Amino acid sequence: MINMDHQLKWRMVILSTMAIILAAANLVHGDDELPAAVKPIVKIVKGKKLCDKGWECKGLSEYCCNSTISDHFQTYQFENLFSKRNTPVAHAAGFWDYHSFITASALYQPHGFGTTGEKQTGMKEVAAFLGHVGSKTSCGYGVATGGPLAWGLCYNKEMSPSQTYCDDTFKYTYPCTPGVSYHGRGALPLYWNYNYGETGDALKVDILHHPEYLENNATLAFQAAIWRWMTPVKKHQPSAHDVFVGKWKPTKNDTLAKRVPGFGATMNVLYGDQVCGKDDDESMNNIVSHYLYYLDLMGVGREEAGPHEVLSCSEQKAFNPSSPASSSSSSS
Repeated sequence: MINMDHQLKWRMVILSTMAIILAAANLVHGDDELPAAVKPIVKIVKGKKLCDKGWECKGLSEYCCNSTISDHFQTYQFENLFSKRNTPVAHAAGFWDYHSFITASALYQPHGFGTTGEKQTGMKEVAAFLGHVGSKTSCGYGVATGGPLAWGLCYNKEMSPSQTYCDDTFKYTYPCTPGVSYHGRGALPLYWNYNYGETGDALKVDILHHPEYLENNATLAFQAAIWRWMTPVKKHQPSAHDVFVGKWKPTKNDTLAKRVPGFGATMNVLYGDQVCGKDDDESMNNIVSHYLYYLDLMGVGREEAGPHEVLSCSEQKAFNPSSPASSSSSSS
């Protein structure tokens, strides 16, 4: 327990330090500005150009030679996307903010999150990721003020869980903590003890014993979601990031299963047959609608989203078909 506490303290120190840097910048520059851009460090290693841009894209990486997320996605755009999140009826008012998102994203921008390819590709990936987040945390409905798509980030946890989501078959790897519930929490809500355990291992934060950390720290909640976006569910499979930015090349079996690169495949990676291969599924359509809405608000435009077969997963077979017991990391 001492070792876990020590790891947790250091992990939280890192997150807190980054948040303090951003908060300090606010005091000097105002809410809409981040720390001043630093002069990039550029090196040629084995014929490849690598860059380091300081706090937001740190560590020599080919992706840091491209635009960073804050170059093309700023506070006012975040506010536009999630305009109703701090209203009195929202269930997580005051929790989510732009700086928590940027602080979390800074850990993954050197790996290509929002920094792969040209500016438009980066903007589309941010819209795609946040489209999932907005859909999964929305309390919007048909006649809600501002429309049903304006209510993303209304929640940071499941309000009335129907069970504790403890799967005892993982008692030797990720045993459930007595008295703890593993219901949905976070930006892409985590469910089940094994998902909390796996994510906690990756982030070096003990959310298996303390799942409440995800509802107490917005940066950590975004970090867990971006880690899931960037990480394949299984070895030898693509991540949601891979299928969206074009790093994944479908095999013959993928083609037969009608799996193609694009936004539709991100839903397949994250939710499988909970939403995919079900024709005109309501949950799938809701996620797509959020993505298109965000593309418009970010100035990219929904016409850049691609044709129906790229946007949808309605005819795709799941990468990982469901077993009789639920194995989802997010609710559908």
